[in-house]
Amino acid sequence: MNSSKNQITEGVIWKQLLIFFFPIVLGTFFQQLYNTVDTVIVGRFVGKEALASVGGSAGQLVNLVVGFFTGLSSGAAVVISQFWGAKDERNVKDGVHTAYGFSIAASLLITLLGILTAPLLLKWMNTPEELMAGSLLYLRIYYSGILFVFLFNTGSSILRASGDSKRPLYYLIVCCILNIVLDVFFVLVCKLGIAGVSIATVLAQAASAFLVTRALMRSEGGLKLRLGSIRFAKKILKSQLYIGIPTGLQSTMYSISNIIIQSAINRFGTDTMAAWAAFWKLDAIFWMISSAFGISITTFVGQNYGAGKYPRIRKSVWVCSGMQMAASVLLSAILLAFRVPLFGIFTTDAQVVQIGCLMAMILAPFYIVFTPVEILSGALRGIGDVMVPTVITVCGVCLLRIVWVMAAVPLRPALSTIMAGYPITWILSSIAFLFYYTHRMRRFGK
Repeated sequence: MNSSKNQITEGVIWKQLLIFFFPIVLGTFFQQLYNTVDTVIVGRFVGKEALASVGGSAGQLVNLVVGFFTGLSSGAAVVISQFWGAKDERNVKDGVHTAYGFSIAASLLITLLGILTAPLLLKWMNTPEELMAGSLLYLRIYYSGILFVFLFNTGSSILRASGDSKRPLYYLIVCCILNIVLDVFFVLVCKLGIAGVSIATVLAQAASAFLVTRALMRSEGGLKLRLGSIRFAKKILKSQLYIGIPTGLQSTMYSISNIIIQSAINRFGTDTMAAWAAFWKLDAIFWMISSAFGISITTFVGQNYGAGKYPRIRKSVWVCSGMQMAASVLLSAILLAFRVPLFGIFTTDAQVVQIGCLMAMILAPFYIVFTPVEILSGALRGIGDVMVPTVITVCGVCLLRIVWVMAAVPLRPALSTIMAGYPITWILSSIAFLFYYTHRMRRFGK
């Protein structure tokens, strides 16, 4: 292993968190940007029906699959970061090749299942008949390239686990630019509509997968990827799945609850679906920043846990929490102050803009209360504690949200009722995490 000083385990905490955080959040920004460009282009140049097709039910199903695998890959990231902090080169090497092997096998299965089940899932989500063909087309093209999504997420997780959050950023910038160029070409020049944006996305993701895989193949030491050495190390795979499966299921429950909410929103018609699709892209700015803080603290805690520096773990959690709270307040203020022009980016339809502004006014003021859910669950994941945090998240955020939609919405069938379920579940889950984290750290200290 590299014998130089590891800044994550030895440097100034707030500086190292920011140094690690900014490349992640910028990378996520560019990832969101090229997804947002898809919706902007189809919304502006194809129509609101295309916007609803790409960003509505189909978008939720994509998030379900990608979110589950991202959770699985976090298991590899935690295990590798702990080995990296302990300077265990042999196990880092086994972790890298096991993670790649699993991503390839999982992607082949998901591609087959996704293409076959897409029509049924869209029907279950009450997708309007006029949007069914466009949503199905987008999903099937996207699933055909899911291998590239999985490989990029796995490769990026491995690099970040070693403390390198810059190269994944560079690759995303390149692919974002490529996706925008391809969007314009396929939609405006070739007139391919929904098929055009989905093909552009797949090609851009293929480029990102190639770049991150090449980076690992050119690395030295335990990080070096050799295609001929890809295989499952049983003990390492078990450790990765022990952490990754609960995290993946947690993400899946998020997506399932959102799919149920999407189904309820679909009943309000195309305008509301289009507004939700646009809000989803604006709302994603908060989630990408929150997720970047979560990834940062998981890697930070994982490496310090491997190095045996426990007081540093506690301090980093509170520093990272303060950073996320400050970012949440700022983002809420910006979204509320500029909600009309921001929604105007996606559509010129006044009714869609009005509905979107209502969504923003209900949800944006409560972003700050989600901080304990993201940061404390990320910190606990870094020390390998995933079961209780998963139960808290699944019950507090996901199942309670489903109960809310099924119980409260029929009593008052309004959009505001659906939206209210989000802040209620965030608050309750945050309280549960604060109690459990305090209890766990008290035991951890002993």
